[in-house]
Amino acid sequence: MTFEEYEQDKKGKIHINKFICYMASPPCFLDEEHVKRMKNAGVSIGSKIEAVWPEDAKLKEPKKRFVGDIMPKFSNNEEVIAVGDLFYADVEEEWVMQPGGPLKHSCQTVIQPSRLILLTAQRFIQTFLGGNFVALHFKRHGFLKFCNVKKESCFFPIPQAAECVKRVVEEAGSPVIYLSTDAADSETTLLQKLVKLNGEEVPLIRRPEHNSAEKWDALVYRNHMGGDAQVEAMLDKTICALAKVFVGSAGSTFTDDILRLRKGWGSASTCDQYICQGHLPNFIAETD
Repeated sequence: MTFEEYEQDKKGKIHINKFICYMASPPCFLDEEHVKRMKNAGVSIGSKIEAVWPEDAKLKEPKKRFVGDIMPKFSNNEEVIAVGDLFYADVEEEWVMQPGGPLKHSCQTVIQPSRLILLTAQRFIQTFLGGNFVALHFKRHGFLKFCNVKKESCFFPIPQAAECVKRVVEEAGSPVIYLSTDAADSETTLLQKLVKLNGEEVPLIRRPEHNSAEKWDALVYRNHMGGDAQVEAMLDKTICALAKVFVGSAGSTFTDDILRLRKGWGSASTCDQYICQGHLPNFIAETD
């Protein structure tokens, strides 16, 4: 049953009998504001939102679990259960990923871009980037609070991030950077001004808005896929996966998907890394 069908069946009165959190700290990454929004949307919760493994709250990342650990915790007879944030779930990867495994797929990896998206990514690279480029996934929106509740924050001031990116570009010897980001223009403009080599700005290239005069994205628009958020997200991941070197944001599932693709395609580089990997932000705000 889809969410829309369930909502219609319940006439908009949506009730979750049990809310199970994989992440322990904070449970499901849900704060009071998120819970309030759920209630305002007409979603009621019949039990306290709590972690299934509260002992993981003392760890940087959840402990690796096995099927035997998970089945009794998540098996339930309630009519409606919700499971929050499986970002760090690590469940016998070899078993889950294998062809014919529990996901019933025949691919080498769970999610692959379609042929159309792969060709569009290649055409974009041929048009704007060339074969020698660094890809940067610069996660910012909502990341400040997410990172600052972790033991070691992963949210870096832009001047510090720029220095880290500049070192990677210099080592890679790449003339351009592909920028995949949800950051505001004010942040990306400052980043562009600060990423310089030999006194010259290293261009930060982003995918432009669709323009019928440009033909690199003609395939997806001809097949009525243009403008779809999921297609554009996979297109970004594919471009980054084809880069000479990839720099990602620690703690981002988007970055993790790209690293997985690079590993699967054999395009990974020994220079691949997270932004300012091995360093801490030189300034961290207090938590509210």
